[in-house]
Amino acid sequence: MFLSTFEKQLDSKRRIVVPQEFRAAVSGMFDGIFCFPSIEADCLEAGGKALFDRYTGVIEELPFGDPIRSALETSVLGGMAKLSFDTAGRITLPDHLCEMCGLTDWVAVVGMGERFQIWSREAFQAHRAAQRDLAREGLAALRAQQRQAKLGSAS
Repeated sequence: MFLSTFEKQLDSKRRIVVPQEFRAAVSGMFDGIFCFPSIEADCLEAGGKALFDRYTGVIEELPFGDPIRSALETSVLGGMAKLSFDTAGRITLPDHLCEMCGLTDWVAVVGMGERFQIWSREAFQAHRAAQRDLAREGLAALRAQQRQAKLGSAS
């Protein structure tokens, strides 16, 4: 499981050290990660074989030729890079992925359970603030629904 947020600096070759905890979480099939442009936000999505299998499963649920399936195949599978760790635990991010997401210097590596995201540090700071607001609103709405359900079942 990928947990926590780490700030890392890209070196001149676009390498970053993947946190040890994240490297341990993807050990298995090969010594590295699968990485592609996120569908949800302007960042990179990354993870191990479990993440790859999850996206492949979603894609395979859709009929061949379905426009959503094609969009997912293009975005996820077509955009995917298989990145191996070097002896120092670094990955080298491809130029085109860095350009797509504005990754130039400092990045935030953000654990999200079964996946992690790589953001430009500044973009992540704004995204995190917006997500905290959304989480507060969503949690408040959920609690209100739960209270209403308890009151309705008590009548």
